[in-house]
Parts: sequence; structure tokens; C-alpha cells
Amino acid sequence: MTDFSHKPTLTGDRVVLRPLTAADAETMAEVIDDPETARLTGSAGHPPLSAERLRAWYGSRAEQTDRLDLGLVDRASGELVGELVLHEWDGPNRSCGFRIAVGPRGRDRGLGTEAVRLLLGYAFERLGLHRVHLEVYAFNPRALRVYERVGFVREEVAREALLHDGAWIDAVRMAVLAPEWDRHRGRVERGPSTGIHTP
Repeated sequence: MTDFSHKPTLTGDRVVLRPLTAADAETMAEVIDDPETARLTGSAGHPPLSAERLRAWYGSRAEQTDRLDLGLVDRASGELVGELVLHEWDGPNRSCGFRIAVGPRGRDRGLGTEAVRLLLGYAFERLGLHRVHLEVYAFNPRALRVYERVGFVREEVAREALLHDGAWIDAVRMAVLAPEWDRHRGRVERGPSTGIHTP
């Protein structure tokens, strides 16, 4: 792998991951501005992005060689319901960060779980990455369960990393490594773990 210049379309049983374009800006604004999405991603209270800025942002995703932004499409409806991103690329160490945002029309149906597995499979099996890492806030147990189910391992807790509605929230840092992915292919069951603070 040399960079992220190729923008694939990845097809699963219930989801399609496809390159994002300027035409997706309006739909993605709804996802980003959804109060629950904003809370879970730690962006609640931030000023909304203008329509022009969002169009420019999503219109430029195809040109990026150091990150991969893909839209999450519900195959049943053909509707764009969120996005997945590989970013913070560290080429020499074959490592990158991961994030996902799923709007209200894509939640609680297993779409996110399948989408994460699809993208991780691409990251490890096609791009040759060694490590994919993320950070998730402790008041998002649904995401924590999904990440553990697909193979992310809790590595550390950044204590009281987010101030939300007057309460300090821990951030859980997690990662999955290529040898682990080779063993489980994103199908892991783990019991609950402790050590995080949530109000």
C-alpha cells in the first residue's frame, strides 16, 4: 500500500460502503446535526457547519490520499445513513485511526456492525494495515459492544476527556491488529469489562 488514493465500493449483505461526494452534503448534515449523533461523537454544542463548507468537504474526499471516507448506504432502501473513515494514517507503521457516524435512520439494525467489519476487512486484507485504532466515549455502551464484537481490544482509558452537560466522561481507546483480524475476521464475543467512568 502506498496511500488511500483508491476509493473502493464495498458491498455486504445489508450495506454498501461507497465514496462520498458533494451531493451527499445535505444528507450528511442531517446525520451530523442529529442530537444523538452529536452527543455520542462528542461534538454536541459545536456550531453547525455551513452548507457550503459541507459541500466543499464531501466534494474533496475523492482527492485525499491520506484518508478514506466512505458513505454507509442501507442496501434495502438505497439511503445514505452515515459514514466511516480511516484517517490519521501513519504510513511507516501501517497504522490508522477509525471513526464512524450513523444517523437515526441507520441505527439499531446491525448496519453499523456489518459496515465496520467490511471496512476492517478492506483495511487489513487489501491495504495491508497492521493496526487500526479508535476512541469512543464511555457513555456509548452500544458502540463499545459493537467494537469489541468486531475485534477491537480496549487498550487504555483517557480519564475525564470530555465535558458533557456538566459531567466528565472517559474516552476508551481501542485497537485491532492484523494478526488478531487474521484469527477472528471480525467475529469475537467478549464479556463486559470495567474501569471506565460514565455518569
